[in-house]
Amino acid sequence: MNRNRIATLGLCIALALYTAGCRSSADRADRIAASVSGGLGSGEKSEASAQPGTTETSLSSNETAHATTVNASTPTFGVIYPMAHPYYEMITAAAKAAAAREGVQLLVKAPDEANLEQQIRMVETMIKQHVDGIAIDPVDRNALVPVIDKAVLAGIPVICFESDAPDSRRLDFIGVDNRDAGQRMGKLLDRLLDGKGMIIVENGMSGMTSLTERQDGLLTYLSRETEIQVLDVRYNEGKEALALSDLEEMIDAHPHFDAFVAMDAVSGPVSVLVWKASGLQRYALTFGMTPDIRQALRNGQVTAAIAQNETKWGDLIVNRLITASKKETIPTFDDVGMTELMAGDVLEK
Repeated sequence: MNRNRIATLGLCIALALYTAGCRSSADRADRIAASVSGGLGSGEKSEASAQPGTTETSLSSNETAHATTVNASTPTFGVIYPMAHPYYEMITAAAKAAAAREGVQLLVKAPDEANLEQQIRMVETMIKQHVDGIAIDPVDRNALVPVIDKAVLAGIPVICFESDAPDSRRLDFIGVDNRDAGQRMGKLLDRLLDGKGMIIVENGMSGMTSLTERQDGLLTYLSRETEIQVLDVRYNEGKEALALSDLEEMIDAHPHFDAFVAMDAVSGPVSVLVWKASGLQRYALTFGMTPDIRQALRNGQVTAAIAQNETKWGDLIVNRLITASKKETIPTFDDVGMTELMAGDVLEK
């Protein structure tokens, strides 16, 4: 791909991202007008339920304010994502529905971009608020252990989802065996490329358990079972702009690649935009299911996706936290399973 084409591609993608950002900002402004009180650090996003099962959005530049006890008459559970992203919106929707059925409140938080320090502050704030349970998708399996343990020792049950912190006192992990997920992607590539070829890989946060294990499973399978060459592996650290520049640079440096693998929820949608703008006729594979990826599968812009049955997560999160808050035993691992979807598959909306 020549430099002029790359420049044109960058402009197309930037315009698409800018337009999406404008819509997001407008939506956010509307929601702020009806916000509930609550303190957040700069760049953080929160949804706190005023009634059981409902959510309203609050943004504030004051992190430490309002670290008071939440509504003591209604069980309140905190959900902390690694970042604000459409991938997690469907999980929130399912969790809200479960919370409404069970008559509990949800406090949902996420940094605008993946940020370890903000996740730590979010857990600390929830401890001060004396929530009844916390579910967290940790950006760093080791760095979050002390604050997870602090919550548990304070009598607040903690579970992890998508990405685990196995060395912590967390009670349960909701997700999949991520090394197995990586191997499944390797087998899929093996079939598509007949055991030979060249691929480029984009991953997300380098310290996130799910992503490092997923990549390890993929690379181990390819090395052991195929002659497929891995030309380049990049990390976007949860940033869309970096994922875009990484992909442009890899395509420029390795124009004869046969397939692209997106290991995280950020890289997949970015690849869709690149494929649309450039008209590339290469395999594109990703993990996770969002409305954009679902549509891209229908349109043939994504070759295949390995979904982790994410629609199950929200219900499981709420129900496991309810059970744990009652001091009842819950599983240590809830395997939600995986579904392999190919371009052109008939998919439910």
